[in-house]
Amino acid sequence: MTISLFAIRDCLEKEDLLKEFISPEGWHLTLSDTLGQREVTALSYDSRDVTAETLFFCKGLNFKEIYLENAVKDGLEIYVSEVPYEVPAQLGIIVTDIKKAMAVLSMAFYDYPQNKLKLIGFTGTKGKTTAAYFTKYILDVATQQKTALLSTMNSTLDGKTFFKSALTTPESLDLYRMMATAVANGMTHFIMEVSSQAYKTNRVYKLFFDVGIFLNITPDHISPIEHPTFDDYFYCKRQLITHSKVIVLNHEADYFPLLKETAQQQKVPAIVYGSQPAPEVDYSFAVSSEDSLRFIVESPADALGLAGSYHLRLGGDFNKGNALSAAIASVLVGASKEECQQGIAATTVPGRMESLTNTNGATVYVDYAHNYDSLKNLLTFVREEHPDGRLIVLVGSTGDKAISRRKDFGRVLSELADVAVLTTDDPASEDPAKICQEIQAHITKEIPVYTILDRGEAIAHALSLSTTADDAIVLAGKGADLYQKVNGVDEPYAGDFALAEAFINKKN
Repeated sequence: MTISLFAIRDCLEKEDLLKEFISPEGWHLTLSDTLGQREVTALSYDSRDVTAETLFFCKGLNFKEIYLENAVKDGLEIYVSEVPYEVPAQLGIIVTDIKKAMAVLSMAFYDYPQNKLKLIGFTGTKGKTTAAYFTKYILDVATQQKTALLSTMNSTLDGKTFFKSALTTPESLDLYRMMATAVANGMTHFIMEVSSQAYKTNRVYKLFFDVGIFLNITPDHISPIEHPTFDDYFYCKRQLITHSKVIVLNHEADYFPLLKETAQQQKVPAIVYGSQPAPEVDYSFAVSSEDSLRFIVESPADALGLAGSYHLRLGGDFNKGNALSAAIASVLVGASKEECQQGIAATTVPGRMESLTNTNGATVYVDYAHNYDSLKNLLTFVREEHPDGRLIVLVGSTGDKAISRRKDFGRVLSELADVAVLTTDDPASEDPAKICQEIQAHITKEIPVYTILDRGEAIAHALSLSTTADDAIVLAGKGADLYQKVNGVDEPYAGDFALAEAFINKKN
């Protein structure tokens, strides 16, 4: 991949991002023919990963001039920045917004890979990963495994080999590199989760989706380093609507009228789904009274040909809604009803609704539920499945972000749990004991509360607390995650399922 400085200039000018060029000869708005025809062969925002042919982006709140100085000493000659620096580089490209500039230049450098793929983007406070997995399984059938996926839990660029992504939505430079790799691997479809931070920090600036899916919205990610208010969080989430060719909306989502109005105002066609028929609902689902894993899709017009019976492996009515949203999205990019039925029936999600049987017959659920709504839905489902036993819930909360979850978890535990076990969950730079104290401060019901910071020991204790086969134990928050984020380091972690399984096997 290469791009000339003339092409870089043209991209920036088109988006009104270019301020000036800085070279040893002075400040200018133009480039000489010799310099303009020069090409860069790599992009980077890591000052330790540069050569003379690299275009380097000075981005981030923690960026320091010394990083650029060291990169220039290592041979870097061209950088992009919002401010000029006194460094002996051959060229400084000064822009009005570094993140927007990185997005448009990454697109151009990788030859606009998004135009060579069918793009499906999911957003919502909960359910993004599960709905994305339903879509992946459906499109794997429809495309003979030519579907890439970027997910919170796992990502794949060749349809088969999975890896862990550091961010729900990667930085724009990484995103377009991944898309280009997917194209090179013969992929035809690309599914991704789109976070609110992706819009707030312009990671997906100027990216348009063939289909966008807005699942739901509840307060989350409210903190000084994420979104200062719910309004800011919700506004960022809504940007998916304006950046989709077709939007799929959940009729039960909070603030649905505003979501529908946004689509109408922007002239984005909307398809609405829900759990109940209604005048505005295009597709609804009815739960089978004979089989809790079966649902019937109904539609007054059925323009997409989706009406009929579906069966899934994941429990909970909320997963039926996720499956329906995935089916609608998949048909819009080429799948058939039969392929939707086959894909939905096969879908499993790492760390989602995985279950084990404890030594006394009690059911153990491992799930990634990590905010108010997802945990409440999970516990409501488990309570309905096990009405005669106690509900023992293990949970923690992340450090340095989504601080509002601590109060939310206290509320959910008060509403639905019989026993709470508080433990560590990606504490980052915070003291996990303090995080647990903050959760416990919001538990208003008189229930036993145990705080055990070692998550493995906490899991063993939670399982030991069940006394009958009617009990249920929920291990929430980590899912299939194999790391604990502690002080900027990803410390290896065996995983909730593996630790629970080892404890049960040891007791057997």
